[in-house]
This record gives sequence, C-alpha cells and structure tokens, in this order.
Amino acid sequence: MAEHDSARVVRLKDRLVAELAKAEALLAKDPDETVNAQLEVRAATLRLVRCAVRDRDVSARTRGDCDGCQDAVVRDVLKTMAEQRRVSSQEFEDAGRIEDAERERAELAVIEEFLPKPLADEALETAVRTVVDDLEASTLKDLGKCMSALKARYPGVIDSKAAGKAVRRALQ
Repeated sequence: MAEHDSARVVRLKDRLVAELAKAEALLAKDPDETVNAQLEVRAATLRLVRCAVRDRDVSARTRGDCDGCQDAVVRDVLKTMAEQRRVSSQEFEDAGRIEDAERERAELAVIEEFLPKPLADEALETAVRTVVDDLEASTLKDLGKCMSALKARYPGVIDSKAAGKAVRRALQ
C-alpha cells in the first residue's frame, strides 16, 4: 500500500480526549492550588464535553456508524455547549452571582479552544468573492446559492450573519 503524503488528521474527539488526559495528569502532579483551580475547571469542562460526545457516539453506533460521530457532530456539540455557557454567564452576571459567571466564562474559554475560528474580515471577503465568481452570481437572487456554497466549502467556519452581509455587498 502507498503511504499518504499528508500526516494523519487528528479527529476532534481524539484531541479532546488527549487534552483531558493531559489536564488530569497535571492535576494529579501539581500541588499548587491556584493552578489546580484552573486545571480543575479545564478537566471538568472536558469531562462534560466527553460525556456529551459519547452520547452522540452511542446514537451514531445504533444507526450503524461503527466509527461513532464525526467531527461535524462534535463541533455542533461544542457550539451548543458554548452557547449555553454564554447565556448562563450573562444570567449569573445579571443575578449578581459573579463567581458563577466567571466559572461559566472559564468553561466557555476551554470549549472555544476546540472550535474553529470563523472566517472574518479579509479571509471572509476573499471566500465570498471566490464563491460569487465561481457561481457567476450577479443578483441578490443568487444569495441562497452563494451561502450554500460557502457553507459547503468552509464547513464550521462560516458565520451566517457576517457571510450574508458580505455576499449582499458582493452582489450589489
């Protein structure tokens, strides 16, 4: 068999598990309480993510997908968990529960490490121009077609609101 030229892509699930193992190993070895508090939040958050992903894996396997859930599903889980943390941190903040709000924001920071950064600014404009040119789109009627192509070409990194605005500008 021929070897692949590119290195094996690490699945998001595997990366999450490796980071959890690293956090737990550091927790077990480092007696510093300040560091331990941060590591404990990290480890606890990664455990929650791992549990949510395992639930999706079980569902995927019952549908016959022996590899479990794919990275797109894991990203969706992470996005959902991140949004939950954003909402709850704001609710805690509004209720005057600052410590709880800070904990939620710390968990959010851990979750966001594993989410792809959305295309923004010039990278988004370049992607939009490429799609508009490739599809030979010229009117706002082509907006939906352009958005579908953007989401297909750049899965998980397109912010629909920002991309919609950029496509509208390109089509005017």
